[in-house]
Amino acid sequence: MLDSYGQHGGGDTFGRRELPLGVMLVQLDWLLVAAIAGVVAFGLWAIAGVTAHNVSGQTGFLGRQQLYAGVGGVVFLFAAALSPEIYRRFWRVFYCLALLMLALVPLLGVKTLGSQRWLQIGTFQFQPSEFAKPLILIALAGFLAERGRSMRNFSTLIGVFILVAIPSVLVFIQPDFGTALVYGAITAAALLIAGTPWRQLAALAAVVAIVSVLVLSVLPSLGVQVLKKYQQDRLTGFFHPSSDPAGATYNITQSKIALGAGGLHGRGTAASTQTNSNFLPTAESDFILAATGEQRGFVGLSILLGLYLLVVWRGLRALVNAADGYRAVLAAGIVFAFLFQIFINAGMEMGIAPITGIPLPLVSAGGSAMIANLAALGILVGIQMRGEGSRRRLR
Repeated sequence: MLDSYGQHGGGDTFGRRELPLGVMLVQLDWLLVAAIAGVVAFGLWAIAGVTAHNVSGQTGFLGRQQLYAGVGGVVFLFAAALSPEIYRRFWRVFYCLALLMLALVPLLGVKTLGSQRWLQIGTFQFQPSEFAKPLILIALAGFLAERGRSMRNFSTLIGVFILVAIPSVLVFIQPDFGTALVYGAITAAALLIAGTPWRQLAALAAVVAIVSVLVLSVLPSLGVQVLKKYQQDRLTGFFHPSSDPAGATYNITQSKIALGAGGLHGRGTAASTQTNSNFLPTAESDFILAATGEQRGFVGLSILLGLYLLVVWRGLRALVNAADGYRAVLAAGIVFAFLFQIFINAGMEMGIAPITGIPLPLVSAGGSAMIANLAALGILVGIQMRGEGSRRRLR
């Protein structure tokens, strides 16, 4: 696919020229922008309800999330305004920035709840692994674009593997297994859209399967524990959900109770005992879908999932209409990473996926995830409004 646009070497330079602002604004998919804004607004509404009657004494979630949404909105506009050619030209800089942030975490990172995932500058604390998601995707798409006519060479696949393996290992040792999975999902989407041969994809899948068996079975049987104790408990709890309802499987048990208690229309904010009495842990972040399900019911969650579906649908339209192969790969990675995070978070709250700590995009409380996701979606919107439809207006 990367070959089909002729944008890698000399070739046609029309796609490299920035389009007039008026043309891009006319082409802008306002439905996509409205859907993104709708998810953010729903998230603020959900956090307001979840924390309205919190007995744990923790306050200020809504105010901080509003601030994060405001900052994320500015970043969204900036990311959309930048030409995708800038991301493509300086992908090595973005990649080195991601590695630098991730490498500083084990050296200078702040440790919270047994995990060292955050960096702190003054009073500002952020999670580098979240910001690394769009940066790694930019680098991956740039690398594949440069190798456009060599996609069938096995060396390209090895290069991709090395490119993604380094940040994945840095994230895995924090430990943050969920974000490492997102990096893997981004890689799969990029390789698929770039036109990687199926045999190479199968070989990569086999390598991933072998590594998984080693980590989960072979090495532990030899006395080498790669996963932390709580990660092992989460996997055990996933396969045996009723094994320890007061311990390892407590979170998922309470999540399912909250979802079931919401019924069709929900209990409302005042009567949601699972959420308000703190039976459901981290209701404002990891388990916000379950908490919102208890308060707003099936109807409320259907609205949220409908907005998500709208973002994904319009994002796929941006992918199809991308002006060149680089932008198509970048758009695919953004859309698939967004969808993957929704699926994993919703799955873990319903008990159909292991608990990984992946936040619900644009809804879970947290500044790093909010800003990073809006940055990625801003890039997607920038790709969309510079697509083939915009170029046809100039011909």
